[in-house]
Amino acid sequence: MAIPKKVINFFEKAKIKYKPIRHRTVYTAFDKSQTLKVPQKIIGKTLVMKLDNRPALVLLPANKNLDIQSLKKASKAKKIDFIKEVWMKKNLKGVKIGAIPPLGSLWRLSTFLDKSLTGPSEIIINSGDYNFSIKIKGDVLKKLIIGSIIGNFAKAKK
Repeated sequence: MAIPKKVINFFEKAKIKYKPIRHRTVYTAFDKSQTLKVPQKIIGKTLVMKLDNRPALVLLPANKNLDIQSLKKASKAKKIDFIKEVWMKKNLKGVKIGAIPPLGSLWRLSTFLDKSLTGPSEIIINSGDYNFSIKIKGDVLKKLIIGSIIGNFAKAKK
């Protein structure tokens, strides 16, 4: 499989420039940075979260962890948890679990982007497949994900 048609169509419909990157099979953002020989801070990892009872996507740099308090404040959620794989398989069709692109509008989900990934530099995000990623400028991604919430949702790993 390559980049799912659903993702390609999303970029083409928005007339967004992106560069597909083929690489060996990877399941984590850390492995992706090692495979591509790039710093973890430019690799975006997508988290699928449950904010109270609302599903949402969160995009963080691979070298950071989720700052739950910041996400709670921005989302006005009282309870935050990771969504179960069963829900992802049922609702995020057309992409592989663990390779979900941070394109919440594909599934009508809120998307929270960490501010560190929204600048003019290029970042690498999931494409929906374990063997492909997408290189895109952070500020272009910010425009692409209409209605995304941008903030400081990441904190240093301990």
